[in-house]
Amino acid sequence: MRRKKLILTIAVLLFAFSLGYLLVRPAFNYLSGFLSKSAQVRGNILLVEGWLPDYALAMAYEEFQKNKYDYIVTTGMKAYPPYYTLYTNGFLIFHTQKFLRSETGSGQHTIDVNVFSELGGEHRAHFNVFVNDSIVGNFLAEKKKAKFRVNWKGSLNNIDSIMVEFNNDNWGDFGDRNLYVKEVTIDDKITIPYLKNSVFQWVIPNGIEREAIDVNSNAESARNRLLSLGMDSARIFATPCEKVRINRTLTSAIAFKSWLETTKIDITGINIISMGNHARRTWMTYNKVLNEKYKIGIVSLPDQKNTNSYARKVFNILRETAGIIYYWFILLPY
Repeated sequence: MRRKKLILTIAVLLFAFSLGYLLVRPAFNYLSGFLSKSAQVRGNILLVEGWLPDYALAMAYEEFQKNKYDYIVTTGMKAYPPYYTLYTNGFLIFHTQKFLRSETGSGQHTIDVNVFSELGGEHRAHFNVFVNDSIVGNFLAEKKKAKFRVNWKGSLNNIDSIMVEFNNDNWGDFGDRNLYVKEVTIDDKITIPYLKNSVFQWVIPNGIEREAIDVNSNAESARNRLLSLGMDSARIFATPCEKVRINRTLTSAIAFKSWLETTKIDITGINIISMGNHARRTWMTYNKVLNEKYKIGIVSLPDQKNTNSYARKVFNILRETAGIIYYWFILLPY
């Protein structure tokens, strides 16, 4: 008798859960479509949010070429990321002389490279370590942040550079394979951070490109990544904003408005590149801040991080719905 009651109870619960799922799922699908709507206008400015991942920036560049915009403008907060993103195959070259010129002692030394991979398993990032022009180690990075050690013998003041080569860049359904590098440490006592002490060098169709790692905002970082795809530097502008913990979209929109007030470009319309369910909030914010002075469209790119887990999709939808409501109130003065 107890077994029958238990089976009946489980069956009723499963039926109720299935019915609720069938009723609720269409509502979430509708909300997702509303939040991630694309609605383009004819314009000559493509605005790109600087926090977008590399695959999205590549899609933004394709949009720029396809619809023949005159300019790209990137937005984003002023910040120094703790790790530098190697977003394509190339060399992160650490300049070491100012740190090592007084280190005259010869002998055996250790060099640690602090890195992690965007992806794990079979899709891990691979990198080589060079001292001057000689390879001294090769590794597969993990998703967990770690230090990878190599040994080198000689006098430290003979080291002109330490290079980290990322050489298996790729992206697809499995995600975007990137390598993140923070610093190199020599003999556990001399630490050389990437910022302002390194350059990134990669191959482009017409030769070699170099990027000095001294940017101080997501807007400038996105600009550099777009340049690496072949973007003409004269047709791309970065509009960084102050770093804030909340209202980041609003702060970016205000910085963009300030740029618009000083530019001499004749603007016929603006399309904004955003991602997934965040697109509606971005579109609403820029329309309000710019007081509908310009035609503004939105292009919502697919969010690859929310494609595999329905629970993650639901959480993202609920978060962005709450964000829309919150922004509706804070945008009332505009």
